[in-house]
Amino acid sequence: MDETVIVVDAANVVGSRPDGWWRDRRGATERLRDEIAGLAATGVDGSGSARVVLVVEGAARGVPSTPTVEVVEAPGSGDDAIVAVVADIAASAERIAVTADRELRRRVTDLGARVVGPRAVRD
Repeated sequence: MDETVIVVDAANVVGSRPDGWWRDRRGATERLRDEIAGLAATGVDGSGSARVVLVVEGAARGVPSTPTVEVVEAPGSGDDAIVAVVADIAASAERIAVTADRELRRRVTDLGARVVGPRAVRD
């Protein structure tokens, strides 16, 4: 594999923890962005560096990228944007999608991505 790219379904991962995220979706998404920043150095299983892409939608739009987490704003459906991001990554890369959404899991695995659940990237 040339590189590892981790594509995070922000809405699904933020929603996986009932911590009041619904009161401030953008703030919760910024906290998630900062929480997953370490994945750039470690990957999801500690096996080495990775490119980290956080796909945001709706009220979470406007969250800026950081040096270690690229933020992609979905123009419409977050799931469709995640599928497009995964499809655009070179087939020679290891593509890992982070979501618990069953239909999205099916769509990205059909493209050759591996899927892990939100717990893989959250404490």
